Amino acid sequence: FAAEGPVFCSGHDLKELSSEDDVKHHSQVFELCAEVMTLIQRLPVPVIAKVNGLATAAGCQLVASCDIAVASEKSQFATPGVNIGLFCSTPAVALGRSLPRKVALEMLFTGEPLSAHEALMHGLVSKVVPEDRLEEETMKISQKICESSKSVLALGKATFYRQITQDLDTAYKITTKVMVDNLTLRDGQEGIEAFVQKRKPVWSH
Repeated sequence: FAAEGPVFCSGHDLKELSSEDDVKHHSQVFELCAEVMTLIQRLPVPVIAKVNGLATAAGCQLVASCDIAVASEKSQFATPGVNIGLFCSTPAVALGRSLPRKVALEMLFTGEPLSAHEALMHGLVSKVVPEDRLEEETMKISQKICESSKSVLALGKATFYRQITQDLDTAYKITTKVMVDNLTLRDGQEGIEAFVQKRKPVWSH
């Protein structure tokens, strides 16, 4: 995900949330947003946010929902809904799973932004680079990912999100089975054979 201009994403259009619309319309707006955020994690490919500017409210939620986020040094992240009487409860779902609880709650209670470097320090973004290197660094990560097997990446991503909410024993039971399943994939065997034979693997996709 990327954007043009000084704002990465400012979240919902507040005009859609006025009292002129009914509860059903408001429910549809937030349900669609939740569907988009959860779909990102269900996609079988990694999703990268390339952030060059301000990401607020649902825009901040979008960054937190992506698998990887690369930000320019000028980027900022905020959940300022509390300041206009609309607490960022749905963004809190993604923020609470990406940030330490006290950092997330400070953002949610105050609406004050995190700088790019603060976002990196607390784990909201993966990397911070100068603005003129943002495209290059994002593509570098993308290209490295594209060198791997698509089926293995899909299995790995799905498993990561499945196990992360589990207790330790359950997480290891899930991932132990998946490691065995991974070996049954054509690309699982191809990767091992290529390593033993000291050659580049030829993935099935």
